This record gives sequence, structure tokens and C-alpha cells, in this order.
Amino acid sequence: MKFSVDELKKACEAKIIRGVTASDKFFVCTDTRKIKGGEIFLPLSGANFNGHDFIETALKNGAAGYFSAKKNLLFKDARVILEVKDPLQAYLRLASYYKKSINPITVAITGSSGKTTTKEMMASVLGEKFKIHKSALNHNNEIGLCETMLTMPEDTEVLIVEMGMRGLGEIKLLSDFAGPDLAVIVNSGTSHIGRLGSVENIAKAKCEITSGLHAEGMLIAQDNELIKKSNTYKGRVLYLNPKSDDLQILSINKEGSDFAYKNNEYHLNVEGEHNIQNALFVIEAATNLGMNPSDIAEGLRKYKSISQRWEVEEVRGFHVINDSYNANPDSVKASLRTFLNLYESPKMVVLGDMGELGEREVFYHEQIGKFLNDYDDVKLVTVGKLAGHIASAFERESVSFEKNEDAAKYIFENAQEGTTILLKASRFMKFEQIIEELKRL
Repeated sequence: MKFSVDELKKACEAKIIRGVTASDKFFVCTDTRKIKGGEIFLPLSGANFNGHDFIETALKNGAAGYFSAKKNLLFKDARVILEVKDPLQAYLRLASYYKKSINPITVAITGSSGKTTTKEMMASVLGEKFKIHKSALNHNNEIGLCETMLTMPEDTEVLIVEMGMRGLGEIKLLSDFAGPDLAVIVNSGTSHIGRLGSVENIAKAKCEITSGLHAEGMLIAQDNELIKKSNTYKGRVLYLNPKSDDLQILSINKEGSDFAYKNNEYHLNVEGEHNIQNALFVIEAATNLGMNPSDIAEGLRKYKSISQRWEVEEVRGFHVINDSYNANPDSVKASLRTFLNLYESPKMVVLGDMGELGEREVFYHEQIGKFLNDYDDVKLVTVGKLAGHIASAFERESVSFEKNEDAAKYIFENAQEGTTILLKASRFMKFEQIIEELKRL
């Protein structure tokens, strides 16, 4: 959306240092590599850079002007200069201003694992009735929230935003500016425990999603004692228990999952009990927004898994399941449980390091090895120093490597044709390299 200088002043709480006529309107851009002629540059900063250092580049690339938190930073080529206290806060205020002008129903989703899957399921279902706009992949921080809201079409009826965090206070900030009507906490586990220090703090951080939740809104959350203890929202709250009598799992196989919930039957084209649990949040949210069971069922049926989340591919005679977008102890166990229960031999599990687990990272990796001891016929391959502790706690034969290339070579030389292989690790392990190397061999 284009904004007048007066709108930018109002929305961003800015001071006009240099302005133009009221009829001129501008797009706002935060990336000098993408900036187009006539846009206003907003200089965001990161851990290793200061966006103000790129203002001159933005002007050379055609920017009409810029925001600045530095007084007296004046470039003669700029038609517009707006002074703000904090560019990121200005960006958040601008996004919120635009969102309020459209006034869509806003659904916010968070969780230690499964939040992206739930967001995509939510979009698939709500898209059956509403004109929706959703967060793109990885757009779950402050900048991602702004980009999501500012790219929203003017006819959007439902906005679906994913909220991630690396510390306390981050989801609160997102919620305050997004102002959700409906909030979803899929779960609260051990993800980011290295940064937050305890599962209690993780639950507290997840519950920050209610900070901006409207008083007449609704929270749908996992039936988790830590969440219940941390939740301070006084409006409507629904705690979902996957072991409730309302849920009957009819079948889970390689073709998908069938289940009944509150006397209505649903089908997912992805397997796994954890995916059924994600679907329950979507069903309740969609029901709350007035959708009927048949439309909800159709939306769930159309849902397709996204890249590196249970992505199945045939590679050199192997059936490879790439579930390596991210990993924490809870999500690894869920993936292993589904894989080991559904797939027949020959099968192989390739596990890598899980990140951000703090002082007990060795313990959490060893717990995965012990978890695997309850299953027969497991061929285990690990990659990474931490994943080596999975192998050390595994009581049967396994092999460990430091590099993805070496793991791929071992698989190629030792796995029999037709083997189904599960790849699971945190994103920084770059397990897609295993697939690329297998294709090359």
C-alpha cells in the first residue's frame, strides 16, 4: 500500500524533516537490493549491521527518501526525510495502521512445534470460506509480521499470522501489534530451552500471544498444565486434550489419516497422530468462525505438507522422508513414532543435532536414543557431535558421522534398494545435503 507523508507521520509517530505535497504517496521498503524508484527506505538494523549505513545506497538506487533515528542525518538527494525514535517500532506501527484500515479477522498461532503446519492447515481450511492472507515461511518474527501485514490485499477477510520467539517478550510484541481475534497455542515443550532456561519460561513465552488478544476473542490451547498455569487471559479459553472422548482415530497409514471429532469425520493426506492433533486446533478455530463441518473437512483434505516437513521423495532406489525443517525432542519423538509404527522394513533412521537445548543438550539427545530402544528393527545413523549421544544411548548397532556427505555415502553403499529412510534434524544441519549427495553418487 502507498502512504502519504502525513499518513507515515501519523502511523509511525514520525517527525517530518523534509516533506512533499499531500497528493504524493509512497511505498515503504526495508531492503536496498529490492528498492524501486520513488519508495521510502526504512533502515532496519541487525546484530551485525546498521540500516542507516545503507541510506545513501538506497537513494542512489532510486529511493525518494528515508526514515532515520539519527538527528541531522541529511542527504540532499532525498525528497522526504522522516525522523523516528526506532525504525523497527515505526515499521510495526505502520503495519498495524494498515491492518486496522482493512480490519480482517486475525488468527495468531504459536507453539514449540507444529505451528507452521497448523498455520498451513488453517489457511487451507479457512480459505474454503474466506479470502485469507497468511505468513510466508519463516515470517514469524517482528519483520516477518510487518511484511505479512503490509502485503495483505485490501479485500482480505482473515489474516493468519505465525508467531515464533527466541526469548521472553518477543511474542508479546508481535501480539500487541497484530491484535489477534483468535489465538492458538499448539503446544509448549522444550524448543529454545537453551535460551529460556526452563519449560516454565517456555510456556510463559507462548502465553504472551494473548497480550494483544481482544477481550471478546478466544484462546485455543493445548491442555497442558504449564500453559494453564501461565495463561492470564480472561476471555474465552478452550483447552484441547487429544485424548478426549471427542476424538476417535479411525486409521493412520502411508496414504494419510482418518479420524472422527465430535461426530464428524475428517481425512488428512499426511500421516501421524501429531498431525491429527494439529488439525483439532484448526477445526475448533474454523467452527468458532462459523464454518460448517463439511467445508472444514474439504479444507483439511486439500492440505498438503510443505517443504522439508514429511516430504517424500524417491532417490536412487530409496524412499526418503525429509522431515528436517526443524527438530526438538518432542517433534523428533513424534516423527519417529509415526515412522516406526507405519513403515515396514527395510527402514533406516538418520538423525542429526537438535539445537538450542541449553545445558542439558546431551541429556535430551540421549533420551532420543533411549526412546528408540523400545522399537525393534531400527537401523540408526547419526550426523553431528550432539547426535552422537543418540547413538551412544542406543543399545543396538548404529553408525555416526560428522558430515552429511559421509552419511550419504554410507547410505548409498549399505542400505538395500527399497529402504525407507527418515531424515530428522534441526535446520542448521542442512540435511537436504544428504539427498543432494545421494543424487550425485
